Amino acid sequence: MFSKDLLKGKVAVVTGGGTGIGKVVCEQLAEHGADVVLAARQLDRLEEAAAAIRAKGRRALAVATDISEYDQVKALFERVDAEFGKVDLMVNNAAANFIRPSETLTSVRWRKVIDIVLHGTFHCTLEAGKRMLKQGGGSVINMVTAYAWRGAPGLLPSSAAKAGVVALTRTLGVEWAARGVRVNAIAPGFIDTPQSRERLWPEEWIREELLNEVPSRKFGTEMDVANATLFLASPLSSYVTGEVLVVDGGESLGKGALRIIEKSGAVRKPRK
Repeated sequence: MFSKDLLKGKVAVVTGGGTGIGKVVCEQLAEHGADVVLAARQLDRLEEAAAAIRAKGRRALAVATDISEYDQVKALFERVDAEFGKVDLMVNNAAANFIRPSETLTSVRWRKVIDIVLHGTFHCTLEAGKRMLKQGGGSVINMVTAYAWRGAPGLLPSSAAKAGVVALTRTLGVEWAARGVRVNAIAPGFIDTPQSRERLWPEEWIREELLNEVPSRKFGTEMDVANATLFLASPLSSYVTGEVLVVDGGESLGKGALRIIEKSGAVRKPRK
């Protein structure tokens, strides 16, 4: 679909790059010419993903990083400076989430999600953005979700944090556009990964009901998100900034999934 040298000579930093969507995004960025820096808290998974990329002839660096800690993010980008000398693409993919009735939330759980999703995205965007602005160009891509603007029962911390990331995306998309730095977001829908099968539809009845609410009648794949990332990372989208690209098979146009979350027992009496 895309030219193999689409991102030739580019350096990409991807958070949450060791598993799931983030891992496939890293693989595809490398497949299309970019050198990749993978960041997450668990170094073993990062090293495995980075080794696979290096085996295909691209440079890859794994850096254990807790993006909720600004000092660790600064250290990450100092490593990027030392190893690669620049950053052209920032993909904020790291996330934190759990389903709980809102009245049972604690301030600790609330802060944990906000710190990783909103503060972490800000930390990485700021450090990458400073370098991109100085060099006169770059692209930031944030992973959000459709319930950032519609809400979702049982997902209050994530909804609030992702809404903040959408606002960050649109604000910086305007603020940095004239200086050559584009800021956009992708809102994946139900993406079929090992993690989503374990956490979001662990039972067959949940899976079937979710599929009934997706107009395309299928779950998305990591490649669907990776392809959207390639588009926003490349010159093909040079006139796009401050936008949120929804990749969900039409699911966000309805509200059936919200009812399913309720039926699963997340915000009321568990289903027997």
